[in-house]
Amino acid sequence: MTQALNHSGLTPAPGLEGLVVAETMLSEVDGQKGDLILRGERIEDLAGKTPFEDAVAHLWADLVPRSQGDLRASFAKARELAVAAIPAMANAPRELDIFERLRLGICALPLDLELTSGERICGAMPVILAAAARLENGDQPIAPDPTLSSAEDLLHMLTGNEPERSAVEALDRYLVTILDHGLNASTFTARVIASTGADMKDAVAGAMGALKGPLHGGAPGPVLDMIDAIGEPGNAASWIEQELSAGRRLMGFGHRVYRTRDPRADVLKEGLALLPQDNPKLQLAEAIEQAALAALAKAKPDRKLETNVEFYTAVLLDAIGIDRALFTPLFAVGRTPGWCAHMVEQQRTGKLIRPASRYAGPMPG
Repeated sequence: MTQALNHSGLTPAPGLEGLVVAETMLSEVDGQKGDLILRGERIEDLAGKTPFEDAVAHLWADLVPRSQGDLRASFAKARELAVAAIPAMANAPRELDIFERLRLGICALPLDLELTSGERICGAMPVILAAAARLENGDQPIAPDPTLSSAEDLLHMLTGNEPERSAVEALDRYLVTILDHGLNASTFTARVIASTGADMKDAVAGAMGALKGPLHGGAPGPVLDMIDAIGEPGNAASWIEQELSAGRRLMGFGHRVYRTRDPRADVLKEGLALLPQDNPKLQLAEAIEQAALAALAKAKPDRKLETNVEFYTAVLLDAIGIDRALFTPLFAVGRTPGWCAHMVEQQRTGKLIRPASRYAGPMPG
């Protein structure tokens, strides 16, 4: 006989702050030290040094099923298969945005028994993103090239041109940087859906819904809006002071978890040094960062507000020619392998996620 539970004495934790709801071997986020560890490796030892496919293989090791040892080959085949999903995206209502077409493309992916679900979904993401972006602009999608890496083919399919090597390396660095990051909102959503026994496509689609929210995946775009508004390095200090005096938040600074500098920001800033330096936005971004950190230290001396990943995400992606409308969809491309790993890990526990709530409504008379 099941005993009824009384939750009236439980203390709510808004946002589940401070509650441990899962045990994971995938990533450790240490906000006090400023560390991000993926399967035993610090992010700065992976991003910029390990290709995206190899970093995914490292994260998936002995956890996510794979059809063969070479993940680059599996992802290349998945890109070729993903072309079959493009008609569903092209025939969708015109009012759908890029992110919604991306999610539709995931749901329309064909089944292929030679690839595992994780390979099929994660490998397809560059094709679906590039097709969604080109359809949005009224252009025909470009067929994938299976001889290229995921990052190189994505840039090729967006423009039809052969991308610069520095741009490919920068995008590869970015995709590795965002591969996994603890139980953020979209990853937790994926684990909740996976815990019901739903399949991987359902869980990825749900995680994308969480990512679309402006408090989660929408921050890098407004960083560029801030950079554009400031315009010149000499305007940075006064513009930032006005924003803080008005009580507005500076985009790209501060983090829910990190109480020191976000290590991913440093990894991406290092990547900027490898790009052509004739871009005036690079110097402008550095001036803005210095002015912002000085102003925040003065205005909020009791809080440690440092540069977060969104700031240099915006600067790096803009520098390699990625339109800001693609920032959140591109985040999904890099984060999907992490979602898939969490889904498999969650289903191995065999436990349905079902937290308690405390009733605060009226009682019957």
